Amino acid sequence: MTRTAPPSRLLQPFLIATLALAPPGFAYAWQSVAQPAARPQVVAPPPDMQFQQAVQQQQVRDQLQQSQLEQQLHQSVSDNAKRPNANDPRMLRQLGQADQAQRERDRAAQQDLVDRYRERAASLPRVIPQATPASSRSGG
Repeated sequence: MTRTAPPSRLLQPFLIATLALAPPGFAYAWQSVAQPAARPQVVAPPPDMQFQQAVQQQQVRDQLQQSQLEQQLHQSVSDNAKRPNANDPRMLRQLGQADQAQRERDRAAQQDLVDRYRERAASLPRVIPQATPASSRSGG
């Protein structure tokens, strides 16, 4: 007669495997619970600060537009200066170099204007996300 293992002996490997895999499984399940993203608390700056910011933005736009108009005028003057010297390569090269230098000065001036505006804007209040309270997790 063949002897069969008692039911407790058959369950023992299953119980060991369950106990070995349960902690990592619970840890994974606990970590995979989607946490709600922290919602930023939008705080509107006071009206006087909003007005100041709007004025600064408009000033920057006006100055950039003025700079573009000046660039167009410089280009027109340069084009007119090139006409009489169209057959002189040396003169055209010098005028081209002068145009390039003027464009670089204009670009640097515009970049300086934008950088100064950003520095002023950096001093304004920032929107800071508020941390949401941690949900209480019960061990069951």
